[in-house]
Amino acid sequence: MFRTLIARHDSYPLRAPFRIARGSKTAADVVTVTVTQGAHVGRGEGVPYARYGETSADSLVALARAAPLVEGGASREELARALPPGAARNALDAALWDLEARVAGSSVAALAGVATAAPVASAITIAIDEPAAMAAVAARHARAPLLKVKVDRAAPEAQIAAVRAAAPDARLIVDPNESWGAADLAGLDAFLVAQRVDLLEQPLPAGEDEVLAARRPSVPVCADESLHTIDDLDRLAGRYTHVNVKLDKAGGLTAALALAHAAEARGFGLMVGCMVCSSLGIAPALLLAGGAAFVDLDGPLWLADDYPGGVSDRDGVLSPPVAGFWGGA
Repeated sequence: MFRTLIARHDSYPLRAPFRIARGSKTAADVVTVTVTQGAHVGRGEGVPYARYGETSADSLVALARAAPLVEGGASREELARALPPGAARNALDAALWDLEARVAGSSVAALAGVATAAPVASAITIAIDEPAAMAAVAARHARAPLLKVKVDRAAPEAQIAAVRAAAPDARLIVDPNESWGAADLAGLDAFLVAQRVDLLEQPLPAGEDEVLAARRPSVPVCADESLHTIDDLDRLAGRYTHVNVKLDKAGGLTAALALAHAAEARGFGLMVGCMVCSSLGIAPALLLAGGAAFVDLDGPLWLADDYPGGVSDRDGVLSPPVAGFWGGA
């Protein structure tokens, strides 16, 4: 069983700047992997994330190191033992899932024992801007069932209130991306309740979330940057109500399925999230969406141009790619 592997760095311009508390980007830089076995081709994508010490170059190096293993017929489980969790392993894992399904004449959903991806309410992200500009975006998406509001320390009350006023019926996720401190968390607690915030995502820096063990917010709170792998779950118990499972953090669908199962067994609610990426990166994540309390997979909607036949959005409901795009039959 001989395979060939090609890994490349792709860059997708965004339709608008994506601003969060940690910075801004105008393009999605991804690692795209193609694995070929005979007449069958599997594809995968990963997003190197500087927050975890990854860059596109570093990921490409990791992929190159994995090429002999993959080309020699290694399984996804063998790949997981050879590479650390992250974007490189995610891209390879997705490509191997896709290839495995096509060789078997089946689907990834069937092989993984999960439901086929279906349309799902997925958050529309409102990036940091002046409150009036954020309100204008929210108004355009007022019919969406779920909005995600990126905030910082400078004006979170004005930002959140502007979005809530423009979209009074939507569920709200508020995401400070680690930019708040303990005083911010305490001072904004009643305000978050009054604004009917459904989920507060990673308000404090990872490593400082022990504050949550003593005083958790009145609204549900979700770990994102504080959760990297399954080994973090025990430490997060009693601090967070939910955890955000992302394939790029976990190291692919194989690890993310195990992480989601372990998190639910410990009583955490699930959020399925993503980086800014193409539909190739979202297709595997959609297989986790059916069991999640919150879904945030709008990454491809930020691209100026996505893959033909990729995901589509209508009023905040995300539909999977066309049949055969990824995942076999």
